[in-house]
Formats: sequence, C-alpha cells, structure tokens
Amino acid sequence: MDTPMKRLILLGLMIFSSSFVVADTLTLKSGHPDSYVVKKGDTLWDISAQFLKDPWRWPKLWGANPQIANPHLIYPGDRLTLVFIDGEPRLVVKPHVRKSPEGRVLPKGGAIPAVDLSLIQPYLVQNRVVDGEWFDKQPMVMGGESESRHHVTDDVIYVQGELTLGDKFGVYAKGRQFEDAESGDALGLEVILTASGRVIESGPVSKVQLLSNMRETKAGYRVLPIEDDSLMSAYFMPKAATTPGKVLASDKGVREMGKLDVVYIDRGSQDGVEPGHVFSIFRDGVEVVIDGDGQPVQPEDRSTYEELLANISSDNAVKMPDIYRGKVMVFKVFDRVSMGLILINEKPVRVHDKLLQPDTLLASE
Repeated sequence: MDTPMKRLILLGLMIFSSSFVVADTLTLKSGHPDSYVVKKGDTLWDISAQFLKDPWRWPKLWGANPQIANPHLIYPGDRLTLVFIDGEPRLVVKPHVRKSPEGRVLPKGGAIPAVDLSLIQPYLVQNRVVDGEWFDKQPMVMGGESESRHHVTDDVIYVQGELTLGDKFGVYAKGRQFEDAESGDALGLEVILTASGRVIESGPVSKVQLLSNMRETKAGYRVLPIEDDSLMSAYFMPKAATTPGKVLASDKGVREMGKLDVVYIDRGSQDGVEPGHVFSIFRDGVEVVIDGDGQPVQPEDRSTYEELLANISSDNAVKMPDIYRGKVMVFKVFDRVSMGLILINEKPVRVHDKLLQPDTLLASE
C-alpha cells in the first residue's frame, strides 16, 4: 500500500475516533452549582439535571461502573461536590453522618432512586403486554358465589381450571391489540389488571378469593400468575438505546403526551431493549412541495395535483428536518413492546413519533 493511502486511512481513523470522544464528553449545564446537598424526594435524574445538559447520563457524571450493581447509594443529607478528574466532570459524595449524644450512628432515610417510582409503580404490576392467542388459553373466570355480575374485594370467584391451593393470581381484562404501524404485524395484547386473589379451593373449577381490586371483575376475564419481576430496582442505570422505534400508544389512550406521562413503544426484549434505555423523541419533518411556479407549498395547502407531484418524484418534494420533542426512558419490557416514562418534554409527543439513539451533538437538543 502506498504512503498517501496509509495517510488517508490514518486521517479517517483519527477523525472517527475524535468525533466519538466528543460525543462521549459530558456537557455541563450553564449556571450549574459547584455543590449540592441531597434532599428527601430528590431523584438521581433531578440532581443530574442541575449539573448536566443531558441528565440521563448521570452514571458517567458519578463515574459509575456498569458491571457493579448499585455502585452508588446517595442519601438525603449527602453533599455532592463537582470536581474534575482528567478533565472530566465528576460528582463526589461526602456522606452525611448524624450521631446521637452517645456517639451512635443513626440510620438515614432510603437511598435516592433513579426516578420517582410513584409515577411508574402502578404499571409495574398492573399493565402487561402478552401474546393474544396465549392469553385466550389461560384459566377463565366463570362467575362467582355472589349473584352480582361484578365482583370486588373479598368476593369468591369461580375459575375454570385446577389452580394450586394457596397460590396468588392476578385477574386481567383485555385491552388494546398493538400492531406495527408499517407491517401490520401483531406486537401484543395489552391486558389490564382488575384484581388480585388467592386460591382457597382447588378443583376442575377452582375458587379464588379476591384480595384487592382496581376495578370490578367479570366473567370472561382471565387469571395469570403474579409476575416475580413486578418490582423494579430503583437504581438501574440509564443508557443510550441503539434500536430505533416509534411511540406506539399512550397508556391513557390520549392523542398528545407530555413530561412524566407513560407511553408504549414498539420495541421490546426481542429487539434488544432493556429497562433504563433512553430514546430521543422526534416528530417527522414535513415534506414541502415545489409547485409549477417554483414556490414552496406546505402540506396543508397542497392541491391534488401537488400531492401527485410529491408522490411521483422526490425532486418535487423537500423534506424538512425532524423536530426534537424530548426523551423517554424505558422502565418495563415485554417481548415486542416496552413501557417508558417521558422525562424531558420540549414539545407535545404523539403516537408514531420516532425514537432514536440520543445524540448530544444534535443542535436541536
């Protein structure tokens, strides 16, 4: 290989590696404090937002090692001080220790979680997305001891199937059937928890006593075992998602969503999505058509002829840049669908908005 070619390859590698380093550099927020005392009710995201332009990158600010479970536990009263190590910003923790008059160390409150768990706790146990055909084969509620068609806490219901005595089950109603917007493939069936109960008599038709109810239980609902992983660690690490996707639906079925709203996304464990993955949300840029006079025409002003021009040739349509809407962090993952919490919201988020890998170099962010 000749020398000029070697130099060209070396230059390309240097440019690539330097751009990677820049992308991985933390950007401090303008007007950030030099130190901060942790308060009760704080979250790691909230604290990092005071220091970083991209608060989801708090593991790097703390210098966390992703191979170590719970590498840092931060408590109310701890003082966080901003320092620089090898030119990189880091938060170091000075633990807050209170002592009794006898000198005994007193326990502090619970460690600070990544996000406000009260926002997502109901979804950790109440919402699931499962295969529809599989759901239809699960034990079915046939009725109950009460003559009412609706059953609530303390009622005994009849379930078709021999369930293990003493086991705890959830009672689920069908929700929405999710489909891929482009292919039309089924992504899963939303099932909604209506009640929990315990098996008090086992047989071909088992008896289940309802222990709690979120809504009334009716015949035709299905019972599923309570998930072992229904409780999530408060200390998972956010990390950049790598698989693009789209906003599938709002948990409430509304058109527009904002900060701290829960959304379904059209990617799951089969796509490599994990709890903690962070996506940037973008709205597709519109296509502006150039008319016969060479003038730009907005989508809402197009005539039938101009629509035809846009579909026939890309030369007649110019796509505008995508519009940044915010960031969403995944907290629960199913096979082909996940649930996420919108933690940054600059503009309303809608169904079908694009989900991309967060990039700190994007000017719009």
